[in-house]
Amino acid sequence: MAVKRAGPFGIRSSREILRARVFTVCREKAVEPGGITVEREVVHHSGSAVMLARDEQGRVLLVRQFRLPARRKLWELPAGRLNEGETPLRAAKRELEEETGYRARSWKRLVAFYPSPGYCSEYMTVYLAEQLTPGATHPDEDESIETRWFTPEQVRQMIAQGRIEDGKTLAGVLFLFAFQK
Repeated sequence: MAVKRAGPFGIRSSREILRARVFTVCREKAVEPGGITVEREVVHHSGSAVMLARDEQGRVLLVRQFRLPARRKLWELPAGRLNEGETPLRAAKRELEEETGYRARSWKRLVAFYPSPGYCSEYMTVYLAEQLTPGATHPDEDESIETRWFTPEQVRQMIAQGRIEDGKTLAGVLFLFAFQK
């Protein structure tokens, strides 16, 4: 990829090359700070909400589902994509109920981050959901989700043993363990 120097920062061109159900891919030219001109393929994603549901005993709710890119089932925090015009908190409330059946009376934003900013615009917001009430799940047609409660010690052991490999789960859980009580 050739590197050229140019004027002030900004997107110079963007051309959609793929429109998928959940994201689009664009070939973009931009001038980065320092005047370097770059051309990249960028995955544009509406963003995601991640829910760290914790019960009165301090246990964490994880879901297990098959992830095609990983070629196996993964334990992870429930999460979902933001619909057009939807706030991360609204998406978190909707997705928690859809995937796990739980509703929460208490919501707290924990952390937000770009999981893969080298090629993807997705921005994830992690919420702590507490004061939970169980209910019926409403998963998408293509979702088969198992839910299970884990103690903080069990989650720590799963991380140490490499049994939790999902980035949003690692970020959310480790943030909670490091900065919350």
